Amino acid sequence: MDQKEDRLDVIIFGASGFTGKYTIFEGIKLLEGLRWGIAGRSRDKLRQTLAEIEKKADKDLSEVPIFTADLKDEESLKQMAARCKVLINCCGPYRFYGEPVVKACIEAGTHHVDVSGEPQYMERMQLEYHQKAQERGVYVVSACGFDSIPADLGTVFLEREFDGVVNSVETYLQISSKIPHDGGAVLHYGTWESAIYGLAHANELRPLRTQLYKTRLPNFQPRLKDRMAVHKTSIVNGWWAVPFPGSDRSVVMRSQRHFYDTEKKRPIQMKAYVAFESLITVFGVALVAIVFAIMCRFKFGRQLLLKYPKLFTLGFASHDGPSEKSMENAQFAIYFRGEGWDKEEKLLEPTDQFKSPPTKKIVTKVSGTNPGYGATCVALILSALTILRESDKMPGSGGVYPPGAAYARTSLIEQLSNNGFTFEVIKSSKK
Repeated sequence: MDQKEDRLDVIIFGASGFTGKYTIFEGIKLLEGLRWGIAGRSRDKLRQTLAEIEKKADKDLSEVPIFTADLKDEESLKQMAARCKVLINCCGPYRFYGEPVVKACIEAGTHHVDVSGEPQYMERMQLEYHQKAQERGVYVVSACGFDSIPADLGTVFLEREFDGVVNSVETYLQISSKIPHDGGAVLHYGTWESAIYGLAHANELRPLRTQLYKTRLPNFQPRLKDRMAVHKTSIVNGWWAVPFPGSDRSVVMRSQRHFYDTEKKRPIQMKAYVAFESLITVFGVALVAIVFAIMCRFKFGRQLLLKYPKLFTLGFASHDGPSEKSMENAQFAIYFRGEGWDKEEKLLEPTDQFKSPPTKKIVTKVSGTNPGYGATCVALILSALTILRESDKMPGSGGVYPPGAAYARTSLIEQLSNNGFTFEVIKSSKK
């Protein structure tokens, strides 16, 4: 089935997994009027999944096409990819399972989106497949979930609203709940597994980046310095903030590098933090993080972390994942503090330096509910639909991109705003 017109619009691969199920559920509304199907290793499991979602959504899904494809069988992946225009890949950890699917999509001329928050995987895919994807006219976009759509497109939004030249952005992630924590898990096992292997292989990033970017960025001034390891921040109601170890910064910096390389735009410096209400929580999180970091360095330690996720996260990660109730009541907000210069203060070249310190400040915010799964799956589906509908506003004719670089000129921010996300300016002022 080579003709693009004969293909389904979207296939959700890994549909019977935790993220896959939520993607189907959100897809019922968001993919209405489109031709979509689901895929995975076991037809029986996929049928069970559809029956489960049918009941939950009170919607007849008997007409949804089912495809079987196995990560160990290249031909089956290629056949599945050839049946659709965009493949939504929910099979993680992507470090182990992502590459064969990306490869199959490029060979089949099919666009690919996923929710990876794994910098090594994303940057290696860009290094090894960007040119092939460009040649085939295929877009491969990772980090299309909570990692890192809010941070990357939030930075794009801040710059849009700034009306000048942005020098730096600091982000503060705040997670809260409308109800007291029920004592259950907050993370699904798959997310925990990705974090373990991500930290264990963090030393791969530097050599990868040396290959990915042959030249270094100019040393832009003033440099955005790291804040104290623990600091109180007025931007999040006086909460305590610590450096955020997620993939947000690496994703945002890849987008900024893209804008510099292709548009000669002065890149924004960025640092990411996460905020907690009390110092006790900060110390509890720090303790878990220290144990986690030490154990990730050794094979035996990693095996223990994988075998006993509940024990080592004090119940916050499990094979069952969070309950429906706790997910629906979870809320997130990312605050962005931007500094730069007014539009009157123009530079002739992007590599030129400003003579004066930044003269303008802005605070923006991206917020929503159910960050880990609901918001993630909404962002993932809308990312796929944006490729279908607005590929003419995306960079080049294809390639491997982070979401900010891929979607900066599309209507994705507006689509997200119509589907549960809020992008807003809190305040803007001249110094």
